[in-house]
Formats: sequence, structure tokens, C-alpha cells
Amino acid sequence: MLLYMSTGSPQHKSTPLHSVSVAGAVVREDGRLLAIRRADNGTWELPGGVLELTEAPEDGVAREVWEETGIRVEVDELTGVYKNMTRGIVALVFRCKPSGGIERTSSESTAVDWLTPDEVAERMAEVYAVRLLDALDGHGPHVRSHDGQRLLEASA
Repeated sequence: MLLYMSTGSPQHKSTPLHSVSVAGAVVREDGRLLAIRRADNGTWELPGGVLELTEAPEDGVAREVWEETGIRVEVDELTGVYKNMTRGIVALVFRCKPSGGIERTSSESTAVDWLTPDEVAERMAEVYAVRLLDALDGHGPHVRSHDGQRLLEASA
């Protein structure tokens, strides 16, 4: 898959740029899913963040999960591509297996927890919960868009 950011052509005054982020849907053997409570807004989400310019997506996922949770992971596969239409953020979500480390918070997380799928649906906004739940269904990769609050219907 080729991802790039367009700088536009001379005829266009401004072409929007997209940010690419990565997130880990980390699944333990008992089926629990790794989640963080973000320090900046208090919401529960998957661990993840902006992909560095020179970084492969799989490396970025492993780095972000480690930085935010203290958990090392093995990256399995891409399970979804999600676009926040309002903010122009494209998120790549990868299913991962924990491979070491001990849960801890960071400057980006105030809590780290292993949630059941039901707890994910209760604690997270739909646009984030669906990313974890999609990673469990085995029918990915899913492609979805949202406006920051709710999922948008796919266009035919």
C-alpha cells in the first residue's frame, strides 16, 4: 500500500494535507484489549499516535504502544483504516500481541487497562471502540470514516 501527502499543483492555492497515525489493537490470550485513558482529554482509546516521517507503520505501532503503556508488542496485521473527516487524520490500526513489559502510564496516558469487548463498548466513544472491535472480527482490513463523533455511512 502506498501512502503519500499531496502538496498540490500550482493551480491550487491550498491542498489539505493529511496526518497519518498508527494504533495498536493489542489482544491478550484471554481476549482482553489494551486501552489507555488519554492525559489530554480523559477519553479511553487505543494506544497510538502520529507516524514519524522515516518510520515504517509496524515500527510506529510498536513504538507508540511502548511509549504510552510500557507494553512491548509483536505486530500481526493491519485490521483497519479510519479517517477523521473533520481533522484530516488517517489512522492505521494493527492487531498486536503483547510480548513483554509491564503496564505503566506516561505523559500521554493517565491509566492503562486491559478491557473486555463489553468494557470497550462502554468506556470508549463509538469511533474508537469500533477500531478495537474490528480487530477482533477477522474480516479486515476495514475502511471507515467518521466526523470525530460518529461513524459516517460508506458511500456506494
